[in-house]
Order: sequence, then C-alpha cells, then structure tokens
Amino acid sequence: MSQKLDRRKKYTRKILKESLIILLAEKPISAITVKEICEIADINRSTFYTHYADHYDLLDKIEAEISEDMIKYLSSYSFTIEEESQKMTQKLLEYITNNKFMFQTLLMKNGDPTFEQRLMNIAQRFTMKNWMAVNHIDEVESRYLSTFVVSGSINVIKDWIENEMDQSPKEMAVIINNFANYGMSYLD
Repeated sequence: MSQKLDRRKKYTRKILKESLIILLAEKPISAITVKEICEIADINRSTFYTHYADHYDLLDKIEAEISEDMIKYLSSYSFTIEEESQKMTQKLLEYITNNKFMFQTLLMKNGDPTFEQRLMNIAQRFTMKNWMAVNHIDEVESRYLSTFVVSGSINVIKDWIENEMDQSPKEMAVIINNFANYGMSYLD
C-alpha cells in the first residue's frame, strides 16, 4: 500500500511540475495561479496544497531538483585540470540539450532570476575550481574572474538556446572556453 502511495505522490508532483513549466513558457510566475496549474494537471487544489505551499514553492522545488540533478550529472565525470574546463562546459551543455524545454522556459524571459544564479553557482563550482591553482591568482581575483567568465558564459548559453541550439554542445564548449581563456585576443 505504501509503495502505491509513493508512486501516486511521485506522479502527482511530476504532473504539477510539468503543468507549471507549460504555463511558464507562456507567462511569468507572477501571472500564474495555483488554479491554472491544477486545471492543466487535472488535480484539485487541496491535492496541490498537500505537496506545495504555493506556485512559488513549486518553482523553487523544480529549480532545486534540476540543480541537484546537474550536480550529480557533472560529478559523475572526472577530467584532468588541463581538459576540465572545456569538458565540464560540454557536459553542462549536453545536460541543457537533454532538458531543452525546461531550460528554454527557466532561463528565458519568463524564467526565475534565482534559477540563473543557481546555474551560475554550479558552473563556477565545476568549471572554475582549478583556475586559482593553475593560474596562480589569489582568492579575490579568482572570485571576480569566475563571476565575469561564468556570467558571460551563461548569457552565451541563453543566446545559444534562443538560436535553437544551432551548434553542438562540443562546438559551443570550444567557443565558450576560447572566449574565457583568450578574451578579445581570440578574435585576432
């Protein structure tokens, strides 16, 4: 009996998450109501409230789940310092490609800015951790450099998503890493 309830609970949460993402593709979270989510999910409001406090709580849970999933996904790879940045960027882009609709929705105009910040934190954690040691820069410079590089990279990724992912994850990883490593001199 308990296993059946767990499956039902998982299904309910899954359908509520999917319903919110569908609505977010059309309008911002502030314009969405719990009633609309429940109508799309074909679930009554009392059931919604047994799982989530409100639609903002649901969005936060979706973002936290994606963040955890990305960390697990990226943690499953091990690279040398020399190849780490490009390979981690490629793996991050592959993850985004595999979850295209979710990222199109959460990173674009109706998305939540805190999700972008979470993504930046994950990217900094995985792509920047060895820069300080390799480049012999202090902690303050490393923090500012990683903020500069990762925020620029996130915006390049958003542009890539808007352009229907017109380059492969590997090609985009090369582009992003060339920009990060060589800056404007890359264009010379």
